[in-house]
Amino acid sequence: MSARVLVVDDVLPNVKLLAAKLTREYFDVISAYNGPEALELVKRESPDIVLLDVMMPGMDGFEVCERIRSDPATMHIPVVMVTALSDVADRVRGLEAGADDFLTKPVNDIALFARVRSLVRLKMMMDEWRLRETTSGQFGVLAPTGTLQSEPSEKARVLVLEDSALDLDKIVEALHRDSDHAVAADTCARALERALNDDFDLVIISLTLLNEDGLRLCSQLRSHERTRQVPILLAVDEGDLNRVAKGLELGANDYVIKPIDRNELLARVRTQIRRKRYQDRLRANFEQSLSMALTDSLTGVFNRRYVNAHLPRLLERAIDNHKPVSVLMFDIDHFKAVNDTFGHDVGDGVLKEVADRSSRNLRTFDLVARLGGEEFLVILPDTDGEAALAVAERLRGRIGDAPFAISAPPGAIGVTVSIGVAVGGRLGDTAEGLIKRADEALYEAKHRGRNCVVADPRAGLPETRLTPAP
Repeated sequence: MSARVLVVDDVLPNVKLLAAKLTREYFDVISAYNGPEALELVKRESPDIVLLDVMMPGMDGFEVCERIRSDPATMHIPVVMVTALSDVADRVRGLEAGADDFLTKPVNDIALFARVRSLVRLKMMMDEWRLRETTSGQFGVLAPTGTLQSEPSEKARVLVLEDSALDLDKIVEALHRDSDHAVAADTCARALERALNDDFDLVIISLTLLNEDGLRLCSQLRSHERTRQVPILLAVDEGDLNRVAKGLELGANDYVIKPIDRNELLARVRTQIRRKRYQDRLRANFEQSLSMALTDSLTGVFNRRYVNAHLPRLLERAIDNHKPVSVLMFDIDHFKAVNDTFGHDVGDGVLKEVADRSSRNLRTFDLVARLGGEEFLVILPDTDGEAALAVAERLRGRIGDAPFAISAPPGAIGVTVSIGVAVGGRLGDTAEGLIKRADEALYEAKHRGRNCVVADPRAGLPETRLTPAP
Protein backbone atom coordinates (compact mmCIF):
# COMPACT_ATOMS: atom_id res chain seq x y z
CA MET A 1 0.00 0.00 0.00
CA SER A 2 1.46 3.33 -1.04
CA ALA A 3 0.59 6.70 0.45
CA ARG A 4 1.78 10.28 0.68
CA VAL A 5 3.53 10.92 4.01
CA LEU A 6 4.35 14.35 5.38
CA VAL A 7 7.42 14.26 7.69
CA VAL A 8 7.73 17.30 9.96
CA ASP A 9 10.90 17.90 12.00
CA ASP A 10 13.16 20.92 12.51
CA VAL A 11 16.26 18.69 12.49
CA LEU A 12 17.36 17.87 8.92
CA PRO A 13 19.04 14.48 9.70
CA ASN A 14 15.83 13.29 11.41
CA VAL A 15 13.80 14.18 8.33
CA LYS A 16 16.27 12.46 6.00
CA LEU A 17 16.34 9.31 8.12
CA LEU A 18 12.56 8.95 8.25
CA ALA A 19 12.22 9.85 4.58
CA ALA A 20 14.77 7.19 3.60
CA LYS A 21 13.00 4.49 5.62
CA LEU A 22 9.60 5.36 4.19
CA THR A 23 10.85 5.69 0.62
CA ARG A 24 12.32 2.17 0.81
CA GLU A 25 8.79 0.98 1.64
CA TYR A 26 7.50 2.79 -1.46
CA PHE A 27 5.82 5.68 0.31
CA ASP A 28 5.77 9.10 -1.32
CA VAL A 29 7.46 11.46 1.18
CA ILE A 30 7.19 15.24 1.47
CA SER A 31 8.94 17.25 4.17
CA ALA A 32 8.44 20.31 6.36
CA TYR A 33 10.84 21.84 8.88
CA ASN A 34 8.52 23.91 11.09
CA GLY A 35 4.90 24.18 12.16
CA PRO A 36 3.65 26.89 9.77
CA GLU A 37 5.26 25.15 6.79
CA ALA A 38 3.66 21.87 7.86
CA LEU A 39 0.19 23.43 8.05
CA GLU A 40 0.64 24.96 4.61
CA LEU A 41 1.66 21.60 3.11
CA VAL A 42 -1.22 19.82 4.84
CA LYS A 43 -3.68 22.15 3.12
CA ARG A 44 -1.94 22.24 -0.25
CA GLU A 45 -0.76 18.63 -0.64
CA SER A 46 -3.45 16.72 1.34
CA PRO A 47 -1.09 14.00 2.67
CA ASP A 48 -2.45 10.65 3.75
CA ILE A 49 -0.65 10.83 7.09
CA VAL A 50 1.54 13.28 9.04
CA LEU A 51 4.58 12.20 11.09
CA LEU A 52 5.03 15.16 13.40
CA ASP A 53 7.91 16.08 15.70
CA VAL A 54 6.86 17.60 19.02
CA MET A 55 9.87 19.72 20.04
CA MET A 56 10.05 22.44 17.39
CA PRO A 57 10.82 26.13 17.93
CA GLY A 58 7.97 28.61 17.62
CA MET A 59 4.98 26.38 16.99
CA ASP A 60 5.42 22.97 18.61
CA GLY A 61 3.87 19.71 17.46
CA PHE A 62 0.99 19.87 19.92
CA GLU A 63 -0.22 23.16 18.46
CA VAL A 64 0.25 21.93 14.89
CA CYS A 65 -1.84 18.85 15.68
CA GLU A 66 -4.58 20.91 17.31
CA ARG A 67 -4.77 23.17 14.25
CA ILE A 68 -4.98 20.21 11.89
CA ARG A 69 -7.81 18.78 13.96
CA SER A 70 -9.69 22.08 14.22
CA ASP A 71 -9.92 22.56 10.44
CA PRO A 72 -12.81 20.56 8.87
CA ALA A 73 -10.78 20.29 5.66
CA THR A 74 -7.86 18.52 7.37
CA MET A 75 -9.31 17.00 10.56
CA HIS A 76 -9.52 13.51 9.00
CA ILE A 77 -5.78 13.28 8.24
CA PRO A 78 -4.03 10.86 10.66
CA VAL A 79 -1.29 12.39 12.79
CA VAL A 80 1.48 10.40 14.50
CA MET A 81 3.74 12.31 16.86
CA VAL A 82 7.38 11.22 16.70
CA THR A 83 9.49 12.51 19.56
CA ALA A 84 12.25 11.83 22.08
CA LEU A 85 9.73 12.50 24.86
CA SER A 86 8.84 9.26 26.58
CA ASP A 87 6.87 10.40 29.61
CA VAL A 88 3.29 9.11 29.81
CA ALA A 89 2.02 12.66 30.43
CA ASP A 90 3.49 13.75 27.09
CA ARG A 91 1.80 10.88 25.28
CA VAL A 92 -1.52 11.73 26.88
CA ARG A 93 -1.13 15.40 25.95
CA GLY A 94 -0.44 14.41 22.35
CA LEU A 95 -3.45 12.11 22.22
CA GLU A 96 -5.67 14.78 23.73
CA ALA A 97 -4.41 17.23 21.10
CA GLY A 98 -5.81 14.83 18.50
CA ALA A 99 -2.82 12.65 17.63
CA ASP A 100 -3.54 9.10 16.55
CA ASP A 101 -0.34 7.72 18.05
CA PHE A 102 2.84 8.74 19.84
CA LEU A 103 6.07 7.01 18.73
CA THR A 104 9.27 7.48 20.72
CA LYS A 105 12.65 8.08 19.07
CA PRO A 106 14.57 6.15 17.97
CA VAL A 107 11.58 4.86 16.03
CA ASN A 108 11.23 1.12 15.65
CA ASP A 109 10.75 0.34 11.97
CA ILE A 110 8.23 -2.45 12.59
CA ALA A 111 6.02 -0.20 14.70
CA LEU A 112 6.40 2.71 12.28
CA PHE A 113 5.43 0.87 9.10
CA ALA A 114 2.59 -1.05 10.76
CA ARG A 115 1.15 2.16 12.21
CA VAL A 116 1.42 4.10 8.97
CA ARG A 117 -0.26 1.37 6.93
CA SER A 118 -3.02 0.91 9.50
CA LEU A 119 -3.83 4.62 9.67
CA VAL A 120 -3.68 5.04 5.88
CA ARG A 121 -6.22 2.23 5.47
CA LEU A 122 -8.45 4.01 7.97
CA LYS A 123 -8.10 7.33 6.16
CA MET A 124 -8.99 5.76 2.82
CA MET A 125 -12.19 4.37 4.30
CA MET A 126 -13.06 7.71 5.91
CA ASP A 127 -12.30 9.54 2.66
CA GLU A 128 -14.80 7.35 0.85
CA TRP A 129 -17.56 8.12 3.34
CA ARG A 130 -16.74 11.83 3.30
CA LEU A 131 -16.84 11.83 -0.51
CA ARG A 132 -20.26 10.20 -0.44
CA GLU A 133 -21.46 12.83 2.01
CA THR A 134 -20.11 15.59 -0.24
CA THR A 135 -21.98 14.11 -3.19
CA SER A 136 -25.16 13.98 -1.12
CA GLY A 137 -24.61 17.61 -0.19
CA GLN A 138 -24.34 18.55 -3.86
CA PHE A 139 -27.77 17.01 -4.39
CA GLY A 140 -29.02 19.26 -1.60
CA VAL A 141 -30.59 16.40 0.34
CA LEU A 142 -28.67 16.69 3.62
CA ALA A 143 -26.53 19.12 5.57
CA PRO A 144 -22.91 18.07 6.24
CA THR A 145 -22.00 16.11 9.35
CA GLY A 146 -20.10 17.87 12.17
CA THR A 147 -16.44 17.37 12.99
CA LEU A 148 -14.75 14.32 14.44
CA GLN A 149 -13.62 16.22 17.53
CA SER A 150 -17.20 17.34 18.24
CA GLU A 151 -18.37 13.75 18.63
CA PRO A 152 -19.06 12.66 22.23
CA SER A 153 -16.88 9.95 23.75
CA GLU A 154 -18.80 9.23 26.94
CA LYS A 155 -21.28 6.48 27.86
CA ALA A 156 -19.82 3.97 25.45
CA ARG A 157 -20.26 0.20 25.57
CA VAL A 158 -16.87 -1.50 25.71
CA LEU A 159 -16.10 -5.21 25.52
CA VAL A 160 -12.90 -6.18 27.36
CA LEU A 161 -11.03 -9.46 26.81
CA GLU A 162 -8.62 -9.77 29.74
CA ASP A 163 -7.74 -12.65 32.10
CA SER A 164 -5.65 -10.58 34.51
CA ALA A 165 -7.79 -9.31 37.38
CA LEU A 166 -5.36 -6.45 38.06
CA ASP A 167 -5.33 -5.20 34.47
CA LEU A 168 -9.09 -5.65 34.17
CA ASP A 169 -9.64 -3.51 37.26
CA LYS A 170 -7.44 -0.76 35.82
CA ILE A 171 -9.33 -0.80 32.52
CA VAL A 172 -12.78 -0.79 34.12
CA GLU A 173 -11.82 2.01 36.50
CA ALA A 174 -10.55 4.16 33.63
CA LEU A 175 -13.70 3.53 31.60
CA HIS A 176 -15.95 4.45 34.52
CA ARG A 177 -14.51 7.99 34.45
CA ASP A 178 -16.44 8.55 31.22
CA SER A 179 -19.49 6.60 32.43
CA ASP A 180 -18.63 3.84 29.96
CA HIS A 181 -20.21 0.43 30.45
CA ALA A 182 -17.60 -2.34 30.44
CA VAL A 183 -18.48 -5.95 29.64
CA ALA A 184 -15.71 -8.41 30.58
CA ALA A 185 -14.79 -11.73 29.01
CA ASP A 186 -11.86 -14.01 29.86
CA THR A 187 -11.83 -16.20 26.74
CA CYS A 188 -11.96 -15.48 23.02
CA ALA A 189 -15.05 -17.64 22.61
CA ARG A 190 -17.02 -15.71 25.23
CA ALA A 191 -15.85 -12.38 23.85
CA LEU A 192 -16.83 -13.31 20.31
CA GLU A 193 -20.24 -14.55 21.43
CA ARG A 194 -20.95 -11.27 23.25
CA ALA A 195 -19.68 -9.18 20.35
CA LEU A 196 -21.98 -10.97 17.93
CA ASN A 197 -25.01 -10.64 20.18
CA ASP A 198 -24.64 -7.05 21.33
CA ASP A 199 -23.57 -3.65 20.04
CA PHE A 200 -20.24 -2.27 21.26
CA ASP A 201 -18.43 1.00 20.58
CA LEU A 202 -15.02 -0.56 21.25
CA VAL A 203 -13.34 -3.90 21.93
CA ILE A 204 -10.20 -4.00 24.11
CA ILE A 205 -8.17 -7.18 23.59
CA SER A 206 -5.24 -8.24 25.75
CA LEU A 207 -2.37 -9.92 23.93
CA THR A 208 -0.95 -11.26 27.21
CA LEU A 209 -3.61 -13.91 27.81
CA LEU A 210 -2.22 -17.07 29.39
CA ASN A 211 -4.15 -19.67 27.39
CA GLU A 212 -5.66 -17.68 24.52
CA ASP A 213 -4.46 -15.86 21.41
CA GLY A 214 -6.02 -12.40 21.31
CA LEU A 215 -5.00 -11.98 17.68
CA ARG A 216 -7.38 -14.81 16.83
CA LEU A 217 -10.25 -12.72 18.17
CA CYS A 218 -9.07 -9.74 16.07
CA SER A 219 -9.28 -11.90 12.98
CA GLN A 220 -12.72 -13.27 13.93
CA LEU A 221 -14.16 -9.83 14.65
CA ARG A 222 -13.02 -8.54 11.27
CA SER A 223 -14.46 -11.57 9.46
CA HIS A 224 -18.04 -11.01 10.70
CA GLU A 225 -20.22 -8.34 9.13
CA ARG A 226 -21.73 -7.34 12.49
CA THR A 227 -18.36 -6.58 14.10
CA ARG A 228 -16.29 -5.56 11.07
CA GLN A 229 -16.43 -1.84 11.82
CA VAL A 230 -16.06 -1.98 15.62
CA PRO A 231 -12.70 -0.44 16.65
CA ILE A 232 -10.19 -2.69 18.41
CA LEU A 233 -7.65 -1.52 21.00
CA LEU A 234 -4.85 -3.96 21.89
CA ALA A 235 -3.17 -4.15 25.29
CA VAL A 236 0.39 -5.46 24.86
CA ASP A 237 3.63 -5.95 26.74
CA GLU A 238 6.40 -3.44 26.03
CA GLY A 239 8.70 -4.76 23.34
CA ASP A 240 6.12 -7.10 21.79
CA LEU A 241 6.13 -5.06 18.59
CA ASN A 242 5.89 -8.02 16.23
CA ARG A 243 2.50 -8.96 17.65
CA VAL A 244 1.46 -5.29 17.58
CA ALA A 245 2.33 -5.13 13.89
CA LYS A 246 0.41 -8.34 13.21
CA GLY A 247 -2.58 -7.02 15.12
CA LEU A 248 -2.63 -3.77 13.15
CA GLU A 249 -2.33 -5.79 9.95
CA LEU A 250 -5.36 -7.87 11.02
CA GLY A 251 -7.40 -4.72 11.54
CA ALA A 252 -6.76 -3.51 15.10
CA ASN A 253 -7.02 0.26 15.37
CA ASP A 254 -4.66 1.12 18.24
CA TYR A 255 -2.66 -0.33 21.11
CA VAL A 256 -1.63 0.56 24.64
CA ILE A 257 1.50 -0.68 26.41
CA LYS A 258 1.37 -2.57 29.71
CA PRO A 259 1.64 -1.72 32.55
CA ILE A 260 -1.43 0.28 31.61
CA ASP A 261 -1.56 3.96 32.47
CA ARG A 262 -5.20 4.87 33.09
CA ASN A 263 -4.93 8.35 31.58
CA GLU A 264 -3.28 7.10 28.40
CA LEU A 265 -5.80 4.29 28.08
CA LEU A 266 -8.71 6.69 28.44
CA ALA A 267 -7.23 9.10 25.89
CA ARG A 268 -6.87 6.29 23.35
CA VAL A 269 -10.35 4.96 24.12
CA ARG A 270 -11.88 8.41 23.57
CA THR A 271 -10.13 8.73 20.22
CA GLN A 272 -11.49 5.40 18.97
CA ILE A 273 -15.01 6.03 20.24
CA ARG A 274 -15.17 9.49 18.67
CA ARG A 275 -13.93 8.09 15.38
CA LYS A 276 -16.47 5.26 15.40
CA ARG A 277 -19.35 7.58 16.21
CA TYR A 278 -18.23 10.00 13.52
CA GLN A 279 -17.99 7.17 10.99
CA ASP A 280 -21.40 5.84 12.08
CA ARG A 281 -22.84 9.30 11.57
CA LEU A 282 -21.29 9.56 8.10
CA ARG A 283 -22.71 6.16 7.18
CA ALA A 284 -26.16 6.96 8.55
CA ASN A 285 -26.09 10.35 6.84
CA PHE A 286 -25.24 8.73 3.52
CA GLU A 287 -27.90 6.05 3.87
CA GLN A 288 -30.48 8.71 4.71
CA SER A 289 -29.39 10.84 1.78
CA LEU A 290 -29.57 7.82 -0.51
CA SER A 291 -33.09 7.13 0.71
CA MET A 292 -34.05 10.77 0.17
CA ALA A 293 -32.54 10.78 -3.31
CA LEU A 294 -34.46 7.65 -4.34
CA THR A 295 -37.86 8.30 -2.75
CA ASP A 296 -40.57 10.81 -3.47
CA SER A 297 -40.50 13.47 -0.77
CA LEU A 298 -44.28 13.96 -0.77
CA THR A 299 -45.61 10.39 -0.74
CA GLY A 300 -42.65 8.42 0.63
CA VAL A 301 -42.77 5.85 -2.19
CA PHE A 302 -39.88 5.36 -4.63
CA ASN A 303 -39.27 7.87 -7.41
CA ARG A 304 -38.49 7.66 -11.13
CA ARG A 305 -34.74 7.61 -10.47
CA TYR A 306 -35.06 4.41 -8.44
CA VAL A 307 -37.31 2.78 -11.06
CA ASN A 308 -34.78 3.56 -13.79
CA ALA A 309 -32.03 1.86 -11.76
CA HIS A 310 -34.04 -1.05 -10.33
CA LEU A 311 -36.35 -2.24 -13.10
CA PRO A 312 -33.63 -3.15 -15.65
CA ARG A 313 -31.88 -5.39 -13.09
CA LEU A 314 -35.17 -6.94 -12.03
CA LEU A 315 -36.15 -7.62 -15.64
CA GLU A 316 -32.72 -9.10 -16.41
CA ARG A 317 -33.12 -11.49 -13.47
CA ALA A 318 -36.64 -12.39 -14.60
CA ILE A 319 -35.39 -13.26 -18.09
CA ASP A 320 -32.53 -15.37 -16.70
CA ASN A 321 -34.90 -17.24 -14.35
CA HIS A 322 -37.68 -17.59 -16.92
CA LYS A 323 -40.12 -15.84 -14.60
CA PRO A 324 -42.48 -13.00 -15.51
CA VAL A 325 -42.44 -9.50 -14.08
CA SER A 326 -45.50 -7.28 -14.46
CA VAL A 327 -45.90 -3.52 -14.41
CA LEU A 328 -48.99 -1.48 -13.60
CA MET A 329 -49.02 2.16 -14.61
CA PHE A 330 -51.85 4.28 -13.29
CA ASP A 331 -52.78 7.87 -12.77
CA ILE A 332 -55.55 9.70 -10.92
CA ASP A 333 -58.57 10.53 -13.02
CA HIS A 334 -59.33 14.25 -13.43
CA PHE A 335 -56.62 15.17 -10.92
CA LYS A 336 -56.26 18.68 -12.37
CA ALA A 337 -59.87 19.34 -11.41
CA VAL A 338 -59.07 18.37 -7.80
CA ASN A 339 -56.24 20.92 -7.66
CA ASP A 340 -58.25 23.60 -9.43
CA THR A 341 -61.34 23.13 -7.23
CA PHE A 342 -59.86 22.46 -3.80
CA GLY A 343 -56.28 23.70 -4.02
CA HIS A 344 -52.86 22.05 -4.13
CA ASP A 345 -52.86 21.18 -0.42
CA VAL A 346 -55.87 18.94 -0.98
CA GLY A 347 -54.24 17.59 -4.14
CA ASP A 348 -51.12 16.68 -2.16
CA GLY A 349 -53.28 14.90 0.40
CA VAL A 350 -54.94 12.88 -2.34
CA LEU A 351 -51.55 11.86 -3.76
CA LYS A 352 -50.40 10.70 -0.33
CA GLU A 353 -53.55 8.67 0.25
CA VAL A 354 -53.36 7.05 -3.19
CA ALA A 355 -49.76 6.02 -2.48
CA ASP A 356 -50.74 4.73 0.96
CA ARG A 357 -53.70 2.68 -0.29
CA SER A 358 -51.54 1.24 -3.05
CA SER A 359 -48.76 0.21 -0.66
CA ARG A 360 -51.18 -1.35 1.83
CA ASN A 361 -52.69 -3.61 -0.82
CA LEU A 362 -49.50 -5.09 -2.24
CA ARG A 363 -46.98 -7.70 -1.13
CA THR A 364 -43.98 -6.56 0.87
CA PHE A 365 -41.62 -7.15 -2.07
CA ASP A 366 -43.79 -5.37 -4.63
CA LEU A 367 -42.72 -1.82 -5.43
CA VAL A 368 -44.72 1.40 -5.71
CA ALA A 369 -43.20 4.50 -7.29
CA ARG A 370 -44.43 7.96 -8.15
CA LEU A 371 -43.15 8.89 -11.59
CA GLY A 372 -44.28 12.50 -11.35
CA GLY A 373 -47.47 14.50 -11.04
CA GLU A 374 -50.37 12.10 -10.54
CA GLU A 375 -48.69 9.18 -12.33
CA PHE A 376 -47.65 6.05 -10.41
CA LEU A 377 -45.97 2.75 -11.27
CA VAL A 378 -46.25 -0.63 -9.54
CA ILE A 379 -43.68 -3.37 -10.20
CA LEU A 380 -44.79 -6.94 -9.44
CA PRO A 381 -41.90 -9.46 -9.47
CA ASP A 382 -42.66 -13.12 -10.28
CA THR A 383 -46.19 -12.18 -11.36
CA ASP A 384 -47.83 -13.30 -14.60
CA GLY A 385 -50.41 -11.33 -16.53
CA GLU A 386 -53.48 -12.95 -15.02
CA ALA A 387 -52.30 -12.27 -11.47
CA ALA A 388 -51.24 -8.74 -12.42
CA LEU A 389 -54.70 -8.07 -13.83
CA ALA A 390 -56.26 -9.22 -10.55
CA VAL A 391 -53.92 -6.97 -8.55
CA ALA A 392 -54.78 -4.02 -10.80
CA GLU A 393 -58.53 -4.61 -10.30
CA ARG A 394 -58.03 -4.82 -6.54
CA LEU A 395 -56.06 -1.57 -6.48
CA ARG A 396 -58.63 0.18 -8.63
CA GLY A 397 -61.36 -0.92 -6.23
CA ARG A 398 -59.50 -0.10 -3.02
CA ILE A 399 -58.72 3.38 -4.28
CA GLY A 400 -62.07 4.16 -5.86
CA ASP A 401 -64.60 2.48 -3.53
CA ALA A 402 -63.96 4.52 -0.37
CA PRO A 403 -64.15 8.34 -0.42
CA PHE A 404 -61.07 10.43 0.37
CA ALA A 405 -61.27 12.70 3.39
CA ILE A 406 -60.14 16.25 2.51
CA SER A 407 -59.53 19.42 4.49
CA ALA A 408 -61.99 21.51 2.45
CA PRO A 409 -65.78 21.33 2.00
CA PRO A 410 -67.50 18.96 1.36
CA GLY A 411 -65.02 17.04 3.56
CA ALA A 412 -64.73 13.99 1.29
CA ILE A 413 -64.49 13.32 -2.43
CA GLY A 414 -64.44 10.30 -4.71
CA VAL A 415 -61.14 9.49 -6.42
CA THR A 416 -60.63 6.93 -9.17
CA VAL A 417 -57.65 5.70 -11.16
CA SER A 418 -57.06 4.30 -14.63
CA ILE A 419 -54.56 1.45 -14.89
CA GLY A 420 -52.52 -0.06 -17.70
CA VAL A 421 -50.99 -3.54 -17.33
CA ALA A 422 -47.93 -4.93 -19.14
CA VAL A 423 -45.99 -8.17 -18.66
CA GLY A 424 -42.29 -8.76 -19.30
CA GLY A 425 -39.73 -11.47 -18.81
CA ARG A 426 -39.22 -12.75 -22.33
CA LEU A 427 -35.90 -12.58 -24.17
CA GLY A 428 -35.50 -9.17 -25.75
CA ASP A 429 -37.72 -7.33 -23.25
CA THR A 430 -36.36 -4.05 -21.96
CA ALA A 431 -37.39 -1.84 -19.04
CA GLU A 432 -38.11 1.04 -21.41
CA GLY A 433 -40.25 -1.19 -23.63
CA LEU A 434 -42.17 -2.62 -20.67
CA ILE A 435 -42.97 0.82 -19.28
CA LYS A 436 -43.96 2.04 -22.75
CA ARG A 437 -46.42 -0.84 -23.18
CA ALA A 438 -47.95 -0.16 -19.76
CA ASP A 439 -48.20 3.54 -20.65
CA GLU A 440 -49.99 2.71 -23.91
CA ALA A 441 -52.42 0.48 -22.02
CA LEU A 442 -53.02 3.30 -19.52
CA TYR A 443 -53.72 5.72 -22.38
CA GLU A 444 -56.26 3.25 -23.75
CA ALA A 445 -57.92 2.97 -20.32
CA LYS A 446 -58.31 6.74 -20.18
CA HIS A 447 -59.57 6.81 -23.73
CA ARG A 448 -62.27 4.29 -22.84
CA GLY A 449 -63.69 6.42 -20.06
CA ARG A 450 -61.30 6.12 -17.09
CA ASN A 451 -61.77 4.19 -13.82
CA CYS A 452 -60.85 0.96 -15.54
CA VAL A 453 -58.03 -1.49 -16.15
CA VAL A 454 -56.67 -2.29 -19.62
CA ALA A 455 -54.04 -4.92 -20.37
CA ASP A 456 -51.41 -4.54 -23.04
CA PRO A 457 -52.68 -6.57 -26.03
CA ARG A 458 -49.27 -8.20 -26.43
CA ALA A 459 -49.67 -9.80 -23.00
CA GLY A 460 -52.36 -12.09 -24.39
CA LEU A 461 -54.84 -11.17 -21.65
CA PRO A 462 -58.49 -10.17 -21.75
CA GLU A 463 -59.16 -6.46 -21.37
CA THR A 464 -61.13 -5.25 -18.36
CA ARG A 465 -63.32 -2.15 -18.52
CA LEU A 466 -65.59 -0.85 -15.82
CA THR A 467 -68.19 1.88 -15.96
CA PRO A 468 -66.62 5.21 -15.00
CA ALA A 469 -67.63 6.63 -11.66
CA PRO A 470 -70.26 9.38 -11.88
